[in-house]
Amino acid sequence: MVLWIANVLGFVVAYLLGSIPTGYLAGKLLKGIDIREHGSKSVGATNVLRTLGKGPALVVLLVDVLKGVAAIVFVRWFYPWLCTFPSLTPPTSLDMQAGISWAVCVAGLAVLVGHSRSIWLNFTGGKSAATGLGMLLALSWPVGVGTALVFSAVLAVFRIVSLSSMLAALAAIILICALDQPAPYRLLVIAGGLYVIVRHRANIQRLRAGTEPHLGQGRTK
Repeated sequence: MVLWIANVLGFVVAYLLGSIPTGYLAGKLLKGIDIREHGSKSVGATNVLRTLGKGPALVVLLVDVLKGVAAIVFVRWFYPWLCTFPSLTPPTSLDMQAGISWAVCVAGLAVLVGHSRSIWLNFTGGKSAATGLGMLLALSWPVGVGTALVFSAVLAVFRIVSLSSMLAALAAIILICALDQPAPYRLLVIAGGLYVIVRHRANIQRLRAGTEPHLGQGRTK
């Protein structure tokens, strides 16, 4: 019973956290525009940078990262709290840590989907890269830091955000499999990493065509 409650409520809370349309709100509050009608038409920090400038882009990036952190932190607090109720004691076959791991797995996937399929934006949204980074930092800081370093290194060399995000997602998968982590965490990062890459399929086409814009450059029509 406790695992089902934790998974369902954890999923709902994480999805709603992820679905907060940070970039969209920045466009509306700062310039009264729908950012989905400008630049790359994405609500991510990169398009905010092109459309609104560095300051708003940094704020959007930080909030999107914090959404991923908050989802994992919530579930890690919520599951043990549920177990304090005698009627919701987890089965003896499932220890506390295993239950938390599976609840975290569900919440991590939910926050990624929430960011890319926001209920407030008619189930559209961003690429989930920044929110995924926040999730990784809360899930396993060595994996999160390693992923951030890969992103930064690729961006410094190629100046292409989409390429950096996809290679960082691959790095996260490699790191989570190489380190000693619970199976639910590995499942989450593998599924989440592949999801982020799939969300970049339009960018992959532009990379192959040589039309993907570099950082600080407008998108080629």
